[in-house]
Amino acid sequence: MITIIAGIVMLSILVFVHELGHFCVAKLSGVKVLKFSIGFGPKLLSRHWGDTEYLICAIPLGGYVQMLGEGSSADAELTEEEKAFSFAEKPVSRRLAIVAAGPLMNLILPFLVLPVSYLVGVQLPAYYEQPPCVGHVIADSAAANAGFVDGDCIAEVNGRSLSSWNDANKALLGSAGESLIFKIKRQQETFYANFPEENDSLEGLQALGLMPQQAALVGGLAPDMPAVAAGMQVGDRILRVNGLDISSWYDLRPAIQQLDGGDVAVTIERDGQLVELSITPKLQEESGDYLVGISPMTETVEKRFGFIEAGRAGAKRSLELIELTLVFIEKLFTGNVSAKNIGGPITVVQVAGQAAQTDLSAILSVLAFISIQLGILNLLPIPILDGGHIFFYFFEIVFRRPLSMWAREVAQQIGLILLVMLMVLAFYNDLVRLWP
Repeated sequence: MITIIAGIVMLSILVFVHELGHFCVAKLSGVKVLKFSIGFGPKLLSRHWGDTEYLICAIPLGGYVQMLGEGSSADAELTEEEKAFSFAEKPVSRRLAIVAAGPLMNLILPFLVLPVSYLVGVQLPAYYEQPPCVGHVIADSAAANAGFVDGDCIAEVNGRSLSSWNDANKALLGSAGESLIFKIKRQQETFYANFPEENDSLEGLQALGLMPQQAALVGGLAPDMPAVAAGMQVGDRILRVNGLDISSWYDLRPAIQQLDGGDVAVTIERDGQLVELSITPKLQEESGDYLVGISPMTETVEKRFGFIEAGRAGAKRSLELIELTLVFIEKLFTGNVSAKNIGGPITVVQVAGQAAQTDLSAILSVLAFISIQLGILNLLPIPILDGGHIFFYFFEIVFRRPLSMWAREVAQQIGLILLVMLMVLAFYNDLVRLWP
């Protein structure tokens, strides 16, 4: 419930920023704003200030700004005095500015909030900035089938040199929908691994089956599980399991499973001392695995900058997110990326809600990412969306006349059908993720 509420609040903030853009430019352009609403449907809260009614409505999946003179026949009912404040009576340049202001505000927001996240400090997994050397290859994964083994280091992807896991994931996103050629360094030798066009590179190296190096450090303990009962503690380093040396987290599972539920003798290091524990694993009937109830400790690094450096880092990251979103959309329309990657409001609320329960930096980062997606989506030249109206206004500027009413109505109907289809697909993907 907390996740849902936090996600809705974050989504409402983005809607507010978007509608505030329309509202402010409309006011500056001398247009009378009748309603400023966050959400749709029945009113929850309503108040008048000046000419405008401010609303919070029951369905928190959007919002709107209603202006005087909007609609095809709105001006026919207005007096000459009212037409001076009508949206339809304003020059096309002002109408264009009002419509474009919403998505542009969403694109501007990351340049304001991401510098703050770098100023307060960004927590990142330590391996993000480390060389892309593989700690573990998941059995029967695409990477295993391509010939990867534990310890391989990735030097290049499709000819692009890499220095970190972060670089590798960026390269994979840019190559989504294409065949991949990895240049691999294995000790003193060089190998190449090929992936076909149908791969999961959009989701990064881990989706291909490549896991980062992970020390055998206990980061979490599940309640009422064998590890807790045996006295294991967060921060323990696991050295041996039944006499087998454990060099990484990935050595633990096979060492435990091969005992078929028998007692596990575990040697750990705690505060410089060796401690011996005996753990009896618990069978999970669904998977058939024997579990002890521990999770790894993810090492993180904090990146914190001074005021000027934070501004630069935030701006750079904002541009990267805009570029990645545009690449994703381009790959989606060319068919190089599956439509199953489209997420809807449920996914947005989930991601936003989870971030809202962590720290300020994570909240601002997710806020910026979703804001960019919302801004770019609204700029697509699809009737009904802001981008469709912008297209109409550019047509009017170029041809010095508005698009005919018939053509606009047909375009709006087509746009509505496309938008409904997109929403249905997004909701379907959300539900599949929830109940696969």
